[in-house]
Amino acid sequence: VAGGLGERLGFSGIKVALPYQISTGEPYLKLYIRSILALQQRAAEVSSKSVQLPLGIMVSEDTAAGTEALLKENDYFGMAPSQVTLLKQEKVPCLSDNDASLSPDPKDPFRLLTKPHGHGDVHFLLHSSGTLEKWEKAGARWVYFFQDTNAPCFKVLPACLGVSKNLALEVNSVTIARKAGEAIGGIMKLSSKTGGAMTVNVEYNQIDALLKATVEPRGDVNGENGFSAYPGSINQLIFALGPYAAKLRESGGGMPEFVNPKYVDGTKTAFKSPTRLECMMQDYPKSLGGNAAVGFASVNGTISFSPVKTNLKDAQAKFGTGMPTYSAPSGEADIYASGCEMLAAAGVQLPAASKAVRAGIEVDDCPRVVIDPSFGVTLAQWKAKLPTPSSIKLAPGSTLVLKGDLKGLSIESLDLKGTLIVSVAPGASVTLRRVQTSNDGWAFRELNAGEDVPEPLAIRGYTIDKVAQRELTFDQPGSFLVDDTPQCSVL
Repeated sequence: VAGGLGERLGFSGIKVALPYQISTGEPYLKLYIRSILALQQRAAEVSSKSVQLPLGIMVSEDTAAGTEALLKENDYFGMAPSQVTLLKQEKVPCLSDNDASLSPDPKDPFRLLTKPHGHGDVHFLLHSSGTLEKWEKAGARWVYFFQDTNAPCFKVLPACLGVSKNLALEVNSVTIARKAGEAIGGIMKLSSKTGGAMTVNVEYNQIDALLKATVEPRGDVNGENGFSAYPGSINQLIFALGPYAAKLRESGGGMPEFVNPKYVDGTKTAFKSPTRLECMMQDYPKSLGGNAAVGFASVNGTISFSPVKTNLKDAQAKFGTGMPTYSAPSGEADIYASGCEMLAAAGVQLPAASKAVRAGIEVDDCPRVVIDPSFGVTLAQWKAKLPTPSSIKLAPGSTLVLKGDLKGLSIESLDLKGTLIVSVAPGASVTLRRVQTSNDGWAFRELNAGEDVPEPLAIRGYTIDKVAQRELTFDQPGSFLVDDTPQCSVL
């Protein structure tokens, strides 16, 4: 993962420190590490041997100290420090105009203004630091690349990894259905007149012109299903480690460079702000030969892709165009919806989502479900922990938070109207035999104009009023059963 700054969102810190939802306030980095540890636990169970899955975080001069501090202050969120590698990216000089004039730093005229070189540097850093070689020697067979503020990104990894294995893919791009004109790239097979071909990402601002010049005079248009024929590339990539490491030993990990200036107007003579040479990690397949197995796996967007990368003002304008906003309100709503989708897939009957407007952005409003990844990384694990899904009911507007070490948690019967928080310590085995909870719960509230709130709330435009909740806390190892019927008690 590449961990950047949250300036464009209105957040002064590193983006992986942002809460991915405000029901618990847990940061993205904790969610990612908890997801990796859950995958690690599952791998150990099915292989009957000890497994450690490494995490690489690409940082820059601006984010390195903050990332290291976040990890140390939280004991690496349960991961061994030796599992985490910080890969520091250097910056490159900025260009101020079409003549590629170097830009002085506005704070110091004797220094050049610099910016990061783009996330394509991750290939060079993995190779030059020896990290990829270390992972290969430790027995790793695949590398997964993901974004810094896309909370559901690990939900589809087991299935997409299965696609990579079954099809022996060197590169597998996780994709979603893309609307024509949407600002995400498209996966296309490009064929040359000499017979060569490659499957690659084409950037969104090039798709329309490319199609008009080749196979579709209308350009980038939607089909009858309301989506483009070309799946959207979301920068979730699975590489087979062996061929990847071999290619980087050959190439050194350099990626093609480009400039992408934002112009003041249609004359394209003046930049809005200085630009720089940059490179993209998804351009890696362009370095492969024609015989390389390159493919993609298409998944449902809500389950896998809901990044937070648009500030509230721009997101409100974007909402008016009908395009996804990729904002803090949409990202939070989608992570709750993602939890509901997993419950529904396990057989739980849930109330239909309704439309709600939060901070001027329409979102799907469903029960707010936050479940730690240790509950399970596969649908089979979820079904095993929910043996009687027809006995689980969540009322509209309810909040269900399951946190801690959930390996030993199972839910047989639950009737929830309001908010329930279940916290489980390592070594505790908990069965919710019959739980009936009714309280005033939690409710979203729009912020008042000028209301003084922390940045994670300001970038959302709303907060949560936590009126009432029931908390079940199991902070010691042991076996526990909760049964709310009159003749029983909590054990």
